[in-house]
Amino acid sequence: MDSADLIAFVIATTFLVTSPGPNGVLVARTVPTSGRAAGFATIAGFFTAFYIHGTLSILGISILLMKSATAFAIVKYAGAAYLCWIGVKSLRAALRGGQRLDAVAPARRARSLRRAYLEGLLTNGLNPKVSMFYLAVFPQFIPAGAHPVATAFELVFIHSMINVIWFSTVVLLLSRLTSVTRGDRFQRWLKGVTGAVFIGFGLKLASYRPAI
Repeated sequence: MDSADLIAFVIATTFLVTSPGPNGVLVARTVPTSGRAAGFATIAGFFTAFYIHGTLSILGISILLMKSATAFAIVKYAGAAYLCWIGVKSLRAALRGGQRLDAVAPARRARSLRRAYLEGLLTNGLNPKVSMFYLAVFPQFIPAGAHPVATAFELVFIHSMINVIWFSTVVLLLSRLTSVTRGDRFQRWLKGVTGAVFIGFGLKLASYRPAI
């Protein structure tokens, strides 16, 4: 994967990770009542789930590429539609405005580290959108001649580390986030840019032709 593709992938995943979603809500609910350690345990659960989804997605892509061009085309167009749907949904949210991170009600009772980890794992592990994201974007960033499994796991690692860095920052600064980053104007701007990025990737995927 060349540097341009790497930068494009990092930009796309960063916008996806930093956009408001279930992970941010879970962290925002956990930290106020259970502390930083529980927040980091939740992040560890996220991290584990990404590798579960990544492994399943990589196996699925490999089978489709080897067994059925038609099945791969179906997945490709479904993935393109999904990315465009993320983009349209983000643009609509940007126009409407949305819930601020500090508006999320904290959990009613403290969580153990084990429970916080399991909640992070299940929140992502049971979310098919993670696998759909991997299925949609991986083919675009695996260059011809590269080892597909190794390259795909590199992408999973990059995605998971962006999550770790972002949500670790949220955990550490949750009680001190500036009014700019948690305000409606910033969130609407972020969703608008995210929408444009993912519509672009959806259109790119729709024209993708695997080198097989």
